[in-house]
Amino acid sequence: MADLLKEAPLTAVQVEALVVMKIIKHCSQTFPTTATGFLVGMDAKSTLEITNSFPFPTVDAPVTDSHHDNNAISNHAAAAPRHKANAVYQTEMIRKLREVNVDANNVGWYTSANLGNFVNMNMIENQYHYQKELNERTVAIVHDVSRSSQGSLSLRAFRLSPAFMLAYKENKFTTESLQKSSFRYQDILLELPLQIHNSHLLTSFLHTLPKSPYQPSTIPPSLSEIPTSQPGPLHPNFTTLSLSIDPFLSQTADLLLDSIESHHTELANHQYYQRSLAREQAKITAWQQKRKAENASRVLTKQAPLPEDEWQRLFKLPQEPGRLEVLLNSRQVEQYARQVDGFAAGVTGKMFAVRSNLLPEKME
Repeated sequence: MADLLKEAPLTAVQVEALVVMKIIKHCSQTFPTTATGFLVGMDAKSTLEITNSFPFPTVDAPVTDSHHDNNAISNHAAAAPRHKANAVYQTEMIRKLREVNVDANNVGWYTSANLGNFVNMNMIENQYHYQKELNERTVAIVHDVSRSSQGSLSLRAFRLSPAFMLAYKENKFTTESLQKSSFRYQDILLELPLQIHNSHLLTSFLHTLPKSPYQPSTIPPSLSEIPTSQPGPLHPNFTTLSLSIDPFLSQTADLLLDSIESHHTELANHQYYQRSLAREQAKITAWQQKRKAENASRVLTKQAPLPEDEWQRLFKLPQEPGRLEVLLNSRQVEQYARQVDGFAAGVTGKMFAVRSNLLPEKME
């Protein structure tokens, strides 16, 4: 049976409604600090069922006097899933769950995000730790607190692709290896469809809740008795005509610009490596030509030739910087671009409606 489960790939993630409420509450209470916790449940063929969740204990960050204290606390919280103390906490919690005969299989972990900012090294290392050390069939649930505050729940499930797991294990993220394997930044994460499930007991309870009593509408006998305190359905509303930019759009655009700037920085570092490599290779080529000329003259004088591989000791080629940060940054830029596309739909419509007043030649 275990072999059959391993052969069937995961196609969906099913989360209990109680787990969703616990994740939302934990992430909202710790916002803007990153919140993390672990998930328990069971693997039912190709569907991963998540039946319970528990937050990780907070890890005390070292006390410093710098203005980066908030970032240090957030980084410690983001690295909590692979912390040794939390691993012991997970094992003890799972043991106690098994004593009361409930689902006690470690099926993954969850984390909070702010405007889609979750594609980073902390998430990659945490998910790699879970898929490699604990269970290969585990997922990472990402709850975006900022997006959910707009009224639409943002809950997504991700796994690391097998190709990325192999490349991360071998730590081969050079230009040559990426070209040989045709690995792209789109191949880092695999998103699984997520559905929220209610137990039959909870569904039955919801159906038994009392409904509000029915109040029949009465027709007023005269026009003077018609209530006028409440506006009608066609009451004028000018809020939709406001030209103010959505704050979430402006924040996402700022994050997108920061990611693009980081991408240009990594690109400049790689270009510097290429220039340094070209200079060293030119020196090596000149040295080899000089050594061949010396050996040719030594042969004419019947002397022993000098070794031609001595350049490996004399010259040291620069080491190529890893391309993993570039891949992650490209994946994050794609995430931000999709969010900007979604946020900008309503704003651009208003701007095009009044574009004649926004043109430079029309402004006074």
